[in-house]
Amino acid sequence: MGVASLLAALISTTALAQGAPQSVTERRTEVMQTGSGFRASKLAGTSVYNRDKDKIGTIDDLILSPTDHTAFAILSVGGFLGMGKHYVAVPFGDLQITAKQVTMPEATKSSLEALPEFKYAPD
Repeated sequence: MGVASLLAALISTTALAQGAPQSVTERRTEVMQTGSGFRASKLAGTSVYNRDKDKIGTIDDLILSPTDHTAFAILSVGGFLGMGKHYVAVPFGDLQITAKQVTMPEATKSSLEALPEFKYAPD
């Protein structure tokens, strides 16, 4: 009788866990094209350079806008040994990623430090 009650509990739990049906739109993706892209987890911590090969910041994070899913790179700029640095948000499209190097050709440390400071929203 114990096995029968356990089986009945499992079946009823499974039925409740399914919830309301959801519509999912499938889209075919070119795996080779996607597989050769850049992983966000690998970009975090990457140095960003300008045209003159000056290090101008470090990628701290990538954020997607909740409304239109526009991607922004959050760069850590300024400071010394982690003191006095602040974060700025730049459109991800402004970054050029080639041969595992990230550049913002026209940017300088000063131009990035002059941007408004980005602050993470509380969790």
